[in-house]
Amino acid sequence: MQNDWLDYVTAFGTVATPVLVLILTGIGWHIKSRLEAVRESENKKLDRIRELEDKLREDRIEIYNALLEPFFVLFTTDVVFSQDPKYKGKNKKEYSIGKMLTVDYRKVGFKLSLIADDSVVMAYNQLMQFFYHTKENPAEPEIHTSQWLHLLGNLLLEIRKSLGNKETKVDEWEMLEWFITDVQNMRKIYANNTIQCYLLKRASDFQH
Repeated sequence: MQNDWLDYVTAFGTVATPVLVLILTGIGWHIKSRLEAVRESENKKLDRIRELEDKLREDRIEIYNALLEPFFVLFTTDVVFSQDPKYKGKNKKEYSIGKMLTVDYRKVGFKLSLIADDSVVMAYNQLMQFFYHTKENPAEPEIHTSQWLHLLGNLLLEIRKSLGNKETKVDEWEMLEWFITDVQNMRKIYANNTIQCYLLKRASDFQH
């Protein structure tokens, strides 16, 4: 009797083992297929995100170029400016200021406010507010120039960071060195004026 049960269990095991193997193989294949489908879906999402990021980056670069053109023209030497066919017969200062007052330039600023990083938008706003209130600024010409150069350098620095250089060691003045010959002098003037303004404010606060 015991041998019959042993034979029965052995026979059952012989039949059941392939079936269990098939079942487990089927479950494993199903799980693998689901995992591969999920992985493929995630990869497609990542590819789409990268595609959108690349497109956004291209749009930002295009806007930054249009936004900065008037400022670069201002710092172009008269000789180089006059030799560029694009600006033939035009006055450098009049062109730059006129460009900033056009509807197209306003559109560029509007696009910037929509797709640029917060830090870029804030830096641009500070620069433009400085120009809007130029007449209210009684500072000497050199101090006035150093102030808006500092704001321009800060805008360039924030643009650099927004394009993937978050950990840059470059500061706002170093962003200007490649196209402004006396930038270090402007830096000193800005720093001295900042210190002077701080001391005057402290003295005024102390008196009150």
